[in-house]
Amino acid sequence: MSSVLDQQRSAPPAGARRPVPPRRRTRLLALPEARWALAALVLFLLALPVHLLDGPAWLWGTLFAATYVTGGWEPGWEGLKALKDKTLDVDLLMVVAALGAAAIGQVLDGALLIVIFATSGALEAVATARTADSVRGLLDLAPATATRLRPDGTEETVDTEQLSVGDTILVRPGERVGADGQVLDGASDVDQATITGEPLPVAKQAGDEVFAGTVNGTGALRVRVERDPSDSVIARIVKMVEEASETKAPTQLFIEKIEQRYSIGMVLATLAVFAIPLAFSDSLRSALLRAMTFMIVASPCAVVLSTMPPLLSAIANAGRRGVLAKSAVVMERLGQIDTVALDKTGTLTEGSPHVTDLRPLPGSGLDEDSLLALAASAEHPSEHPLARAVVGAARRRGLLLADAEDFTSAPGQGVSATVDGHTVTVGAPVRLLAGADHQPHRAVVAELEEAGRTAVVVLRDQAPVGVLGIADRLRPDAAATVAALTRLTGRTPILLTGDNERAARHLAAEVGITEVRAGLLPQDKVRAVKEWEAQGRKVLVVGDGVNDAPALAAAHSGIAMGKAGSDLALETADAVVVRDELVTIPSIVQLSRTARRFVIQNLVIAGAFIAVLAAWDLIGTLPLPLGVAGHEGSTVIVGLNGLRLLREAAWPRLTKDTA
Repeated sequence: MSSVLDQQRSAPPAGARRPVPPRRRTRLLALPEARWALAALVLFLLALPVHLLDGPAWLWGTLFAATYVTGGWEPGWEGLKALKDKTLDVDLLMVVAALGAAAIGQVLDGALLIVIFATSGALEAVATARTADSVRGLLDLAPATATRLRPDGTEETVDTEQLSVGDTILVRPGERVGADGQVLDGASDVDQATITGEPLPVAKQAGDEVFAGTVNGTGALRVRVERDPSDSVIARIVKMVEEASETKAPTQLFIEKIEQRYSIGMVLATLAVFAIPLAFSDSLRSALLRAMTFMIVASPCAVVLSTMPPLLSAIANAGRRGVLAKSAVVMERLGQIDTVALDKTGTLTEGSPHVTDLRPLPGSGLDEDSLLALAASAEHPSEHPLARAVVGAARRRGLLLADAEDFTSAPGQGVSATVDGHTVTVGAPVRLLAGADHQPHRAVVAELEEAGRTAVVVLRDQAPVGVLGIADRLRPDAAATVAALTRLTGRTPILLTGDNERAARHLAAEVGITEVRAGLLPQDKVRAVKEWEAQGRKVLVVGDGVNDAPALAAAHSGIAMGKAGSDLALETADAVVVRDELVTIPSIVQLSRTARRFVIQNLVIAGAFIAVLAAWDLIGTLPLPLGVAGHEGSTVIVGLNGLRLLREAAWPRLTKDTA
């Protein structure tokens, strides 16, 4: 972790701020699934009051028919294509059940079934499009052009795609690096949080590696291209996210796992109920009525509602607590996890540096406040993240800052200014104490660095007067979250981070994590997740940055921190913690497990109703109105049972005290 303070207060050049890729969101109504679902919903809502108020049959009949066509043609067509491949799925079964309901006068039931399935398909299409948008947007992190140096030293501006291995490019202050490469000359701080997740810019000099898309600080760098642009770390992140999204097996709700057997069984049973009585000289009308009654009572409406209300109610309940689960499938999967991998910067920590230690040196004549005021006065003209942390700490204490004159900064060293007639220098210990015999001061520096802090030395007239400790602050609920997740999964969460080993292990010890994997690039995180998945684990990854996105996509489930999360992480993740409250993560896992129990309860209830009503229709003569009442009654019961998860009491209270 860098401890260099070297950015000047002068206005940053164009592109100096961390780049934010432009929004490339697919418009909702640009998706055909969304347009058809909206049309079906509007037509249904228009037909419903007319039907309930006994309006003209031709009017509500026409509107309902239009609902069937707009909402049902696509799943019906997909079902027919699946049938061509000798596969019978629930989509086709739903359309047939809806048409069967309409055939015996239950037009409203069939239309409602059509609307539910059309809406579900639209939501799935939207989620897929949003992920594709965010992956494309990631490519904007890498600059479109770069300044290439010719052999004679002259410059030319070229598209980054034209760069090849061995080219030398010039990266000016504030620009984004155009390709992965090695620094040949120059010194600067580079913000590479998008790649490694490190919270602070990293000092770069000759021989160091830099990545495409990272942001240069105040120094100029000459970089030799070491990788083809198509093989840069940014390009590989895009590829990994796409591959993980494509290869992760599509999750299915419980009812979809028995789709084939149920579908085939219901169709065969309906045909048998129709054909067998005919073979024994029953009338066509009687056989048809019995078959249609059987299709109604055996149709999976209640089974479908067995899964959706509990999961959707859990989604709504979580949303009120600031956790957005993107679908019912996500809510189901979250309850299955048995291993949790947590990112460090921006997840367990707040993602920004704070002054944690003030250590005036003996003989300096300074106390903590005066040391902080001295350092902040010198740092005030700088815009470096560490400088902002020092100045912010002084302001929170209400300290008065003196004017700084003759301010200078040197990449890789620190800042210097004249404060109250004294030359004050603030910067990295490795630079400021090099070659000097400052053993007591080195001991303070070593102590802070051993504790996972970034040490910053303050010199007055070339004499050390104090050391500041700066660190990324741990979230208040981090330890409680780790304890609760350990209790839920039976395993202590694992720390996955691109930060350095020492800082990672110190933070892990603070929150109770024992397994740490540090210094990881995005592909290393994916490799770790796949390793655990290969062992049969169901991994939940929690992160916030672009570098976390491939792991979020590869994992069984992924949760992104919302406030500072990158667009790619937010779109790739299955759920988003909007308010950055870590303690809601074990709560959403527990809520998902509760919802899964409700789903099983509902399936038992729905199955019991179907079994009793179907047996009645087969053994005796089930009156159609009674069959419809029983079918609709089971639907209402399972629906109301699922809605219980909307209650305040349904949200698990996993606080620090209970964890």
